[in-house]
Amino acid sequence: MADRLAVGGVARLNFCMPAPPPIVEFRDVAKRYGDGPLILERLNFTAQPDDFIGLIGPSGCGKSTLLKLIAGLSPVTAGSVTVEGVAPEKAAQNLAFIFQEPTLLPWLTTGKNVELPLRLRRASTAQRAETRRHALALVGLADRENYYPRQLSGGQKMRVSIARALSVAPRILLLDEPFGALDEMTREHLNEELLAIRQRQAWTAFFVTHSVAEAVFLSNRLFILSANPGRLHRELRIDLPYPRTADTRQSREYQQLVAEVSRLLRSVENAA
Repeated sequence: MADRLAVGGVARLNFCMPAPPPIVEFRDVAKRYGDGPLILERLNFTAQPDDFIGLIGPSGCGKSTLLKLIAGLSPVTAGSVTVEGVAPEKAAQNLAFIFQEPTLLPWLTTGKNVELPLRLRRASTAQRAETRRHALALVGLADRENYYPRQLSGGQKMRVSIARALSVAPRILLLDEPFGALDEMTREHLNEELLAIRQRQAWTAFFVTHSVAEAVFLSNRLFILSANPGRLHRELRIDLPYPRTADTRQSREYQQLVAEVSRLLRSVENAA
């Protein structure tokens, strides 16, 4: 759209750049499985290409189901979901999923696990090798390429899972409590590493967690969901500057946000 401005008696056109289209959009989305109760109801939101959206709420509020709808793994019951302007199943090539467990194949080496998605896409041997080396270096496991999963720690296995997801150069990364089973120190390190990788690779993230501290640390937008059925109770903008490091956790702003989100989450749970 162009606005006409008079400058020094001369009419000039001021062109306004249109807002970028959302990379994900939910419109009045509802979801139930079969004849069961509603899992999600009246979900409306858009996500932009630079968003890191945290999803937090009581158990059973539909956080993981929301990820499945974005991935096209389950259809909506009502409303619509679009990913890059098309139905989710048509955008599947641009998504990657990281689950609660690393789900590595025990008979494959670390390197072979990382390149598995590329094999399924029939990538060339040279492309697989280059991507494998780059992805493992990105997560700090270049020297573990020939190790088997049984030879890795829990944190290292999750790094391999991240490298495997990133091997397809996704535009959207879906993460379903990937660090939930790890000890707190390892989780914090992986949070920092994940954000450092995101600084180097442009992808939109949807991250499910039960940890308030993790949600605040990672996200620029935080969705607090209520349960029975799942609804978007509140969205918070997390305006802490990136890059975020261990020092971020010591800041007053971070600690105040953790306290606020904890209070909102308790109010949601008490109302359930």
